[in-house]
Amino acid sequence: MAYYQGNNFYNSIPPVTRNILIINVIVWLACLLFGNLVFYLALFNYDSGYFKIYQLVTYMFTHVNLSHIFFNMFALFMFGGVLENYWGTKRYIIYYMVTGIGAGLVQLLILHLNGVVDPVPTIGASGAIFGLLLAFGMLFPDTPLFLFFIPVPIKAKYFVIGYGLIEFFFGISGASDHVAHFAHLGGMLFGIIMILYWRKKRKTFDFR
Repeated sequence: MAYYQGNNFYNSIPPVTRNILIINVIVWLACLLFGNLVFYLALFNYDSGYFKIYQLVTYMFTHVNLSHIFFNMFALFMFGGVLENYWGTKRYIIYYMVTGIGAGLVQLLILHLNGVVDPVPTIGASGAIFGLLLAFGMLFPDTPLFLFFIPVPIKAKYFVIGYGLIEFFFGISGASDHVAHFAHLGGMLFGIIMILYWRKKRKTFDFR
């Protein structure tokens, strides 16, 4: 298990996780300065006529709401660094991008199946973040997690299962909360596929 070590807080964050954090903050600031930039970076549903293939990448680095980017980047900081140290930079970046793009594809599929033709922009790193949560729960299932609103620790595996069920419930209920719940589930789905593929390929529980 290879760990990245640095002599200060900035350098203690593994390089890929650190760079993803920086890119997200820079894009967020750019969107605050140039509001119309979001139109070019967001992921639009295919049937709207605004879809561009590059949006499957750019959408996951785009935020406009402070709380949205804060919670996504906090989760990235908490879980991403652990996974990058465990997997190494190459496998980690592949996993992050696959789950983020996979989440976007699932979102496009759901919008298409629902017959949505009006432009529906999707932004945020949440799909990839849910992929990271899924990976953490599978790799470190018994690690206790402490949540702000629950005074007792919860094992990672139960936290991930519970969170996934909540997302599924809100997704099928059609909650009008402007949250892409099926994109979150898509990130988890592609995460499971990636991890099971790596397990089968190596025929071991060491994913490095």
